[in-house]
Amino acid sequence: MSFENINLIEPIRKALKTEGYSIPTPIQKQSIPIILEGKDLLGSAQTGTGKTAAFAIPILQILYENRNAETLRHSVPQTDRKIKALIVTPTRELAIQIGESFAAYGRYSGLHHTVVFGGVSQLRQTNALKKGVDILIATPGRLLDLMNQGYIKLRDLEIFVLDEADRMLDMGFIHDVKKIIAALPQKRQSLFFSATMPPAIITLARTILYNPVKVVIAPVISTAELISQSLYFVDKPNKNALLLHILEDRSIVTALIFTRTKYGADKLTRFMTRNGIRAEAIHGNKSQGARQQALSNFKSRKIRALVASDIAARGLDIDDLSCVINYEIPNIPETYVHRIGRTGRAGATGIAISFCNAEEAAYLQGIQALLPEIIPVVEDHPFPMKEVAATPSPPGRKPSVTAYSGKYDPRLRRRLQTRRR
Repeated sequence: MSFENINLIEPIRKALKTEGYSIPTPIQKQSIPIILEGKDLLGSAQTGTGKTAAFAIPILQILYENRNAETLRHSVPQTDRKIKALIVTPTRELAIQIGESFAAYGRYSGLHHTVVFGGVSQLRQTNALKKGVDILIATPGRLLDLMNQGYIKLRDLEIFVLDEADRMLDMGFIHDVKKIIAALPQKRQSLFFSATMPPAIITLARTILYNPVKVVIAPVISTAELISQSLYFVDKPNKNALLLHILEDRSIVTALIFTRTKYGADKLTRFMTRNGIRAEAIHGNKSQGARQQALSNFKSRKIRALVASDIAARGLDIDDLSCVINYEIPNIPETYVHRIGRTGRAGATGIAISFCNAEEAAYLQGIQALLPEIIPVVEDHPFPMKEVAATPSPPGRKPSVTAYSGKYDPRLRRRLQTRRR
């Protein structure tokens, strides 16, 4: 099935052709017709599956057709623009990315959009709003701020999108999201996207959606199938040395390295720079300009390594990323899959390397329970773990991971296999 088989208007077909798009991804194939029918949608799809186009394309078409019809009926001037679609997303980077997608797919539509987010002066954003926009992409904090100041009015809204809902909750935006929802018109079309569907997300979806159609694409564990994963057991003091050892491999052209904290990202960046590896950090304490510059330098390969916190890296779209390195194991299993999903995108292969010390063994067990296969352990490296690291287990059971030897307890493998049957 090609985009030609979907009932799209000529301005969008022309834009997709300009972008080189011919075959829709699974989520696009399923979601676009549903949205064009005006139905609410609950979508489960992770970043990298073409989710943005799945909602941007039909939104552009609906607004284009509605605007033309309204102009003919009421002689409304094309310059009189009110916000008809609102996309709320958790991070600045993802908001900018979505804005770029609307610019690309809507280049021949005559529709206007703008992006608002915190961390920068609001002047340019408010100037764009004063001129009038059809589509608004926003992060929650800046959106509420501008609403309170009277720059944003949503009474004419027709379509609402909540994107990356699970990350929105992880970042503590739930109260902001509820305030935004309370300000929306009751009569609207709502689209809800989340990579994972824990109970809190399902509850939130019920407050937003009316009789939604559910679309589930690429379950969270599937991304790992395209990626060559490996695990290194290493004592915490030796992680830096192991990282330098790994990066001696010049086939790793670019490496996105994850830490759990902003402080850890800065500290690791300084260490790498001192040791001759061009690196920059990206996290929530960096200004928007600094974050965009670091990302630009990484994409253009002026730097070899980008050290990131999870919040800053969610939604990053980096072509031909060689390797993801989990310098620190995430404490949420799904986060591991989101991290390694930065590589191996669009059908390409990728490399994901994880360091695990004694304190992180419990996090590792949660990740292993989520994945269909156990991550291969690299035992032959210069910095093997010397500490005995046992994953906490329920009373009466022996530890599941014997990390001192870098080997899994076979009982863990049997339990996982039994669970999957």
